[in-house]
Amino acid sequence: MAPPYQIRADYDARTIVVYQAYSPAIADAALRAGRFVAPFSFHRMTWIKPSFLWLMHRSNWARKPGQERILAVRMNREGWEEDLSRAVLTTADPAAVARAAVHVQWDPERSVRGAALNHYSIQVGISRHLIRAFNDDWIVGLTDVTPQVHKAATLIRTGRAAKAQGLFPAERAYPLSRTLETLLGPRG
Repeated sequence: MAPPYQIRADYDARTIVVYQAYSPAIADAALRAGRFVAPFSFHRMTWIKPSFLWLMHRSNWARKPGQERILAVRMNREGWEEDLSRAVLTTADPAAVARAAVHVQWDPERSVRGAALNHYSIQVGISRHLIRAFNDDWIVGLTDVTPQVHKAATLIRTGRAAKAQGLFPAERAYPLSRTLETLLGPRG
């Protein structure tokens, strides 16, 4: 059984993959540029999620309006861990959350069919104060995974969930320092 609060992600020695869902206009422009460009907004918080299945639940397998395209954003681990080191849990004091450069919330992880599981997945909100660093310094590459998302969704809808799982990224426990574990652990 998975620990209740653990980051599970697709990562290697230098990078981690996080996922975001966008409109076709934002996704197409970003893929052409290799980074986020207009019409992406640099003036609001952007949320990144290392859990593929959580984003599938959130975007309804890339069928929600404005979330029809799924991008796998490969970022360097240095930037990821810098984000986490600045994080404030969204359940903290509202004044601290309002001042925070990075927000973290833990939501129930999801099954292939979208059911809430008894362990949690991390969502990381990068404030407008750090979005440029995220975009210009931390992103290593962008990949449109929408075709594999659609294929997996079709397999699931037609009763072939086990086959669909072969299309999912390999996610495993992400190693955190004791300091980050303490900072990100739920309180209350």
